[in-house]
Amino acid sequence: MSALDIFALIVIVFLICAFAAVIVILGSLPGKIARKRGHPHADAVNAASWIGIATGVLWPFAFVWAFLPVPGGNQQSTDSTELQELRQRLEALEGVTESSDSGATGDAS
Repeated sequence: MSALDIFALIVIVFLICAFAAVIVILGSLPGKIARKRGHPHADAVNAASWIGIATGVLWPFAFVWAFLPVPGGNQQSTDSTELQELRQRLEALEGVTESSDSGATGDAS
């Protein structure tokens, strides 16, 4: 086996690995996008993506589906953030109220 044959074998193995990596990246891309956007059907998008990679048919539909606006999809995460912020403000106000109440009762005694 000559050095040229070994080099050719290394190039072929590298190309096979690169092709497999591209397939894995493309197969997982719509599912990752859907999860990042808070899509309620992110698992279905992911499954359609992998089936599409295997068949060559559904992948474009899964990719578009991952980007479709979902009513209430991102609103839920925004609502939970706002709710958490309001709870923190309420706790801060309750703390201020409790400290002013204890100070008022201490002066009256």
